[in-house]
Amino acid sequence: MSVEALRSRDHYVDPAPFDPGATEPGAGESEAFYRASSWRLTWWKFKRHRVAVAAACILLALYAAVPFVEAIAPYNQTKRNGDFLYAPPQRVHLIHDGGVRGPFVYPYRFVFNLETFRRDYVVDETQPQPIRFFCRADDYEFWGILRTNLHLFCAPEGGTMFLLGTDRLGRDALSRILYGARISLTIGLVGIAVSFTLGLFFGGLAGYLGGWVDHAVQRLIEILRSLPELPLWLALSAALPPNWSPILVFFGITIILGMLDWPGLARAVRSKLLSLREEDFVRAAELMGASKSRIILRHLIPNFMSHLIASATLSIPSMILGETALSFLGLGLRPPVTSWGVLLNEAQNLAAVQLHPWLLFPIVPVIVVVLAFSFTGDGLRDAADPYH
Repeated sequence: MSVEALRSRDHYVDPAPFDPGATEPGAGESEAFYRASSWRLTWWKFKRHRVAVAAACILLALYAAVPFVEAIAPYNQTKRNGDFLYAPPQRVHLIHDGGVRGPFVYPYRFVFNLETFRRDYVVDETQPQPIRFFCRADDYEFWGILRTNLHLFCAPEGGTMFLLGTDRLGRDALSRILYGARISLTIGLVGIAVSFTLGLFFGGLAGYLGGWVDHAVQRLIEILRSLPELPLWLALSAALPPNWSPILVFFGITIILGMLDWPGLARAVRSKLLSLREEDFVRAAELMGASKSRIILRHLIPNFMSHLIASATLSIPSMILGETALSFLGLGLRPPVTSWGVLLNEAQNLAAVQLHPWLLFPIVPVIVVVLAFSFTGDGLRDAADPYH
């Protein structure tokens, strides 16, 4: 009997060896989808959220620049320029006298106005000064190990480059914002580590064990949630010893923010575990002899990872805003530590803001980071949700 005749029968069996990895023609994409791991599926769904991807790229760029702020900033954060107090921002130009000259700035000088008792800065548009790249400028210690003076870009030779203006001491605002990013961005990550550790621990115990443990954790959460948040922040921050070093104050503020942020996460973890602990896969793990910690960490928590991701991306900007608010009120970080809140503390004087509006520039990175975390959290939550 011919092969064609055999193929026409209903119960034809292909004599070729069976290959479990082979797929039918045209079924490659669907087969790859069903064979993909949960992490790969999450990544595929996240890539479709373009706004979240763009926000995540912004956050990655900001955090990647944190270890190299000394090299990126054109000036040292403490360098003072006595001749340029409250100097306005210098614009970057590309064209001079109808020809392309590359990035450059026009120099300016101040003239004291006897009528307004202010410094008026006059721009000299006849002498373009090119911006230098990969150049030598102020000395700094890279990671506290290597002393060098290499910068990504610098002011022109014999000139200035205050792209965001200067403050009352003549310090470059752009350089101080870059230095402040190290503290403001780091405090959110350290604070969320403290908050998540406490929230998962107490919420996991309350939701899985129940009984008197659940009642005790719930009463503790209710006590903490009943206290007004901002006055409690202010009271605990004011309780920090004034003789502490800036590093100790930084860790003190971080622990305070983390310890006051965990009750909301703990209550959410508790409610999720209460609904999941009766599932069949939990009973199967218990019958197989799995410990309580393994059941919570390996079986229960991954089932609501999307909620944890959303909570983390919302908690980090709230901690950044908390540090900014405390430092703005003078009860958080203090000079010589530089953070976005410390920089905004100098903008409390309304007269100074009216005359020198560039003092409010540190609020721009705060807004950008908060929005980036929100958009990234939305994308990660939708991508990690197994029912989405």
